[in-house]
Amino acid sequence: MNMKHLFVAATMLGTAFAMPAAAQQSITVNIGSSHPEANIWVWAMKNVFQPEVDRLLAEKGEYKVNWVEAYGGTLYKFTDTREAVRDGIVDVGMVGTVWEGATMPLQNVTYFTPFATSDHLLLIDIFDRLSDELPELRDSWAEQNMVHLSSLITDSYDVYANFEIDTLADLQNRKINAPGTSANWLRDTGATPIDGALTTYYTNIQTGVSEGALSFASGILPTRVYEVAPKLTRVGIGAMYFGGIAVNKSFFDGLPADVQAVFRAAGKETSRRHGAYVTDKANTAITEMQAAGLEITELSAEEKRKWVSNLPNIVEPWLETGGDAAKTVLKAYFAALREAGVEPLRDWDAGL
Repeated sequence: MNMKHLFVAATMLGTAFAMPAAAQQSITVNIGSSHPEANIWVWAMKNVFQPEVDRLLAEKGEYKVNWVEAYGGTLYKFTDTREAVRDGIVDVGMVGTVWEGATMPLQNVTYFTPFATSDHLLLIDIFDRLSDELPELRDSWAEQNMVHLSSLITDSYDVYANFEIDTLADLQNRKINAPGTSANWLRDTGATPIDGALTTYYTNIQTGVSEGALSFASGILPTRVYEVAPKLTRVGIGAMYFGGIAVNKSFFDGLPADVQAVFRAAGKETSRRHGAYVTDKANTAITEMQAAGLEITELSAEEKRKWVSNLPNIVEPWLETGGDAAKTVLKAYFAALREAGVEPLRDWDAGL
């Protein structure tokens, strides 16, 4: 190498040392839940949302997240998911709107319209879109100082119990765990609804507080409720929009625009993969629980029709309380179902 080449090389080397690469800015995000990581909703947060945020930010190169995790109810229980995100106990969290009938009633439209659809993938698509586009839903999150990022759903609800159910008469004088608004599904069946959550069902049934639970396969398997409620009756109440992964709005508004966009994109990807995960978990859960002794029967079509037709107009009080906003949400939800070719077992939107 001649002297000219040595001079150029030394100059380039000196320039490299003089201009260090821009360091990534670190953003601390507190993320948490009331349920453990084995739960289908928390799985989506831990295994999709967090790594997807990391991946998308790494592509841009300017920011990175320092995650502070508080899963499994270490900071708050299932009754406090809304307050935890709203008040900034966590920046991002699982919000179970099923437990928020008084403060977030619009999000509970599926729980007031049972026997509508068992297609949980369709529910995700519908509520991701409506939560973004329908002012009534979007603004109700904002009023709670939250931004909805990703829809969380259940597979179809059925009855897990320690007794057999062949007809509606078998529910007479039985105590069934039915959280929040799902208690409405037992109206005029003769059963008594008992409040609770997946985290309490096992102990409730084991100790006689209840004799069964209205729930779904992907939630029952990891909580091992089938050990104390070994009889599953498929009644087809349907899949439900449970709530969402949400971010504290004050925190979100303070994030750089690029990071906000990444949070939203990661939320959409989380919805997609959450749906696929629930499909897989629901299918494998039944197989595993049957191998462990779960007995499965199907309620007859006649008894299902009797169940849904005998229910009082449980959506009416919800509509009266919610006013025009509730009517708008219900019409939009049922219009989306029918556009997808779904015919609900009962037209809860009749007359609107």
